[in-house]
Parts: sequence; C-alpha cells; structure tokens
Amino acid sequence: CIEANAHALARYAALCQEQGLVPIVEPEVLMDADNDIETCYRATKRTLHKVFDELYHQRVDLQGILLKPNMVISGKGSLAQASAEEVAEWTLRCFRETVPAAVPGIVFLSGGQSDEQASANLNAINSRGEQPWVLSFSYGRALQAPALAAWGGRGENVEAGQSFLALRARCNSAAVAGRYSAEMEELSRST
Repeated sequence: CIEANAHALARYAALCQEQGLVPIVEPEVLMDADNDIETCYRATKRTLHKVFDELYHQRVDLQGILLKPNMVISGKGSLAQASAEEVAEWTLRCFRETVPAAVPGIVFLSGGQSDEQASANLNAINSRGEQPWVLSFSYGRALQAPALAAWGGRGENVEAGQSFLALRARCNSAAVAGRYSAEMEELSRST
C-alpha cells in the first residue's frame, strides 16, 4: 500500500510540474490507532523514505514541491500522549533523516489533532531553531472546525464564526514564528 501510494504521489507531482504547477505532496500516517509516538515515527520515516525514492525516480524537482505530512504524534487511542516538546523532537528527527534540504517548505496537516494541540505542536517544532525548510501549516479541521461550529450555518452567527477563524489564524501564524502560547486562547475567550 505504501509503495502504490508513494508511486501515485510521485506521478502526480511529476505531472503537476510538467504543467508548471507546484505540487503539494501529501503522504499521511493516520493517528486513529493506539500507537505510541515511536511507532508513528517509524511509520512516518518508512513512508517518507519511500515517497522521496519515488519522487527521485519520477525526476521531480524537489525545489519545486511542498511537502504536506503529518506530525509525529501518539495515536488518538494511546494512553501515553506525547507532549508538544516530544512531538517537536520526534518530528524534526524524522524529517532530518528523510526530507532533503532541497525541499523548500513543509506545511503540516492537522491530522485530527484539536485546534489548540495543532497550534501548540507547530509552535514547539518552530521553537527548535532554524531548520533547512520553512515549517508552516495547511490545516483543515484544526483551522476551520471552531469557526464552523460557532457559525452553525446561521446568519446571526457569522460574526462569531469569523472571530473564531481569525483567532485560529492568529494562533497558527504565531506558532509558525514560535510565538504561540496557550494564553492567546484564554485572552481571546475573555474578550
């Protein structure tokens, strides 16, 4: 399965580049199980090795892609949930061992993390000093879910939904710079 998916991602990336587009290469290791963080690390490392092997064979210009992977985290059902600092340590270790420095940017998917957890983990990763890649976010659920819940499809809730979306954008932008704190969440709730 990993081999077939890695080949498909690489073929997609090559076709995008042939058409002058920047491919977003999105290999994802799911976090739905009860695995510990080390198991996620091994699975992510194996997956990324295979993806970059296939990208090489498809002659994809690594300087012209964005990588959109999962963070290395504990599975949702794990009794031992990793701290943000552990997530940063394991994630960066995995990427240093698998992602060539030629890749300009890594934009994380949230992969089912809560909005606050995704921001805290991204912040911890970006607080570890300069890396060979720009490290940012491409969140779906962790960016939009609070806004959609506040809005609820009701016209009178549009402003509340917009406020939540702006909060998540501010928090994640701060996390990219390594300046996010849980207090940002509390300050917004109290205003």
